[in-house]
Amino acid sequence: MIKEKGGEALSNNKQQVSRRQFLNYTLTGVGGFMAAGMLVPMLRFAVDPVLQPSSSGDFVNVGLAVKDITSEPQRVEWQVDQQDAWHKSKVTKVAWVFENDEGEIIAHSPICKHLGCFVTWEASEDYPCEYFCPCHDGRYYKDGSNVPNTPPLAPLDEYEQKVENGMLYLGNPKPRGEA
Repeated sequence: MIKEKGGEALSNNKQQVSRRQFLNYTLTGVGGFMAAGMLVPMLRFAVDPVLQPSSSGDFVNVGLAVKDITSEPQRVEWQVDQQDAWHKSKVTKVAWVFENDEGEIIAHSPICKHLGCFVTWEASEDYPCEYFCPCHDGRYYKDGSNVPNTPPLAPLDEYEQKVENGMLYLGNPKPRGEA
């Protein structure tokens, strides 16, 4: 059914949109489009680095031949490429490497489990043949376990390792559990 009103044809099934409704719809659509335009880059900035492939677990040649490893812990330094979001940098890593009585290669992380300070081998004259943390007099035995009644609550982490062509490769440090 079509009626004519003032020269215009109207249908019973359709309603006219008022100016106010048209402006509401238009402004809501434009506002939503602008909000999405601002939020999408921020969301991508937050999510994109998470979706990038990780290089964790990669082993790095630390420049130490297996034949040069002794029973005395020695400090080994090497550099790795690190990427934090879009910033690339070189980071120096450190490990204390030695061969234990069973002939196994051990590589301890130098990070104290108490407050994250740097431990060194035989740094204290009072405690020879131990790792020592100068921050709070934390001590570890040669095997990396913490000395009872000292601040560290857990043993030193150990690096994953492998040997290829007579050279030592280290991965990421892994926690050894509670004391």
